[in-house]
Formats: sequence, structure tokens, C-alpha cells
Amino acid sequence: MKKIRYSADVDAMPIEISDSPIAYAEEEGNMILHYSSSGELVLIEILNVKQFMSLESLSDEIPTR
Repeated sequence: MKKIRYSADVDAMPIEISDSPIAYAEEEGNMILHYSSSGELVLIEILNVKQFMSLESLSDEIPTR
């Protein structure tokens, strides 16, 4: 299951890669990478999204919540 959303209130874009439960997370620059207990990448959170994308492209292409 892949889901991409934009959360304007925190200026973050979570990208769901898998339905596996999250066991731990690591911060890498402007991203937080969430992993399962077996080391599988489950979720990518991109932080400070407005630095990389225009508001028009966010509202046109990605659901917001």
C-alpha cells in the first residue's frame, strides 16, 4: 500500500511504503525514515516540504490533510 499525503500544519509529507508495523526511526537530513523490526523501510517523512516544492504543485498533485 503506497500513500502520499501533505500535512500543511507541520509542513511534512509522509510516504507510506508498507503496511508493516513501525519499530524504529532514523533521521536523515530533512527526512525521517521509519523501519520495521526486520529493517524494512515502512514510511518516509519528508520535512520542510515547502523548501522543495511550490504550494501549487502540492495542492494540485498530492492530497492534503
